Amino acid sequence: MDIQAIIEKYYTPGTKLYDIYLSHVTDVTRKALSIIQKHPELAVNTRFIEEAGMIHDIGIFKTNSPGIACVGDMPYICHGYLGRELMDAEGYPKHGLVCERHTGTGLSLETIIERNLPLPHRDMRPQSLEEKIICFADKFYSKSQLGKEKPVKKVRESLSKHGWHEVEVFDEWCELFL
Repeated sequence: MDIQAIIEKYYTPGTKLYDIYLSHVTDVTRKALSIIQKHPELAVNTRFIEEAGMIHDIGIFKTNSPGIACVGDMPYICHGYLGRELMDAEGYPKHGLVCERHTGTGLSLETIIERNLPLPHRDMRPQSLEEKIICFADKFYSKSQLGKEKPVKKVRESLSKHGWHEVEVFDEWCELFL
């Protein structure tokens, strides 16, 4: 799989959006790889983490998020399932699941329905260790403060706005991955 070719199919090198995208996914991938280096006992697929980390946000260009140079027409919360659709079309459904399942600490079907989110009605929580590691690593980096890793306390504060269940899952991951 040529990750760079897939990225460049949807993002034009030299554009602000490309630079934001590449900076963010590189930081997230680096964090995910550092986790598995510290925890060889997890026995995860390193190559998959490298690939999926670099494309986990592939769907953001389809969203209306001018602050990060995205001029699509969909709400930002849709970028995960849109990324899954892109990766399914590219022939990489396992990578697509990472795209779909990395929002917050994952979105349950119940949450999607209760909050009336503009998402397909299905469970979107990370299942595999690889999905959980990428989702976890993603929480430490925003696209508006590139290159700056958030401290655990800030991640917890941010997640708490979406319910204490998010914080509980994050705390479990801290135990596993830090």
